[in-house]
Amino acid sequence: MAPRTDHDETRVRIADVAEELFRRLGYTKTTVADIAAELGMSPANVYRFFPSKGAIVESICSRYLEEVVVLCDRIADRPEPAAARIEALVLGVLDYHRRIVLREQRIHDVVVIAIRENWQAILAHKDRIRTVMARILADGVRRGEFPGLDAEDAASALLSAGTRFCHPMMIADHLDDDLDAEARQMLRYLLAGFATAGRPAG
Repeated sequence: MAPRTDHDETRVRIADVAEELFRRLGYTKTTVADIAAELGMSPANVYRFFPSKGAIVESICSRYLEEVVVLCDRIADRPEPAAARIEALVLGVLDYHRRIVLREQRIHDVVVIAIRENWQAILAHKDRIRTVMARILADGVRRGEFPGLDAEDAASALLSAGTRFCHPMMIADHLDDDLDAEARQMLRYLLAGFATAGRPAG
């Protein structure tokens, strides 16, 4: 187990140093040679752990995406009604990404690069968020908040409708808008629809 642990620790150290350089210099100005020099190793040694600069970026991006998933899981585990948890989740993700845009612009740029490359990590992240949403909605079905609702289908619709409030690039483009109010308005109508979606017509 020791060699694997050393390997993982070195990968973490490389990603940590790269993230700090991205903050100071920006993504485009930071090279693998810069990262290697900061670590006191050769670029070839860095490439032993990451096949490319893009792979380092993906690792850093995955850290931030994991923080979002942890946030969503914590909200999902709350005892409050499902509708309140869905609102807290959307607003929580919005606030997280907005803080990154405002305080960590260069790290936001790294996340944007990952999204534009459409890496598998981004697709997996979206599916994990959808799964958490489905878990909350299924609990709402059990509690009678959303009788007869297909939680999986509704979660997909919710993720699509909420993209404007959960997508870092869209949030960055609309910082001057009252996104919290817009998100609450969207959720008010969507959740009302969920509450009646499974009821017989008429």
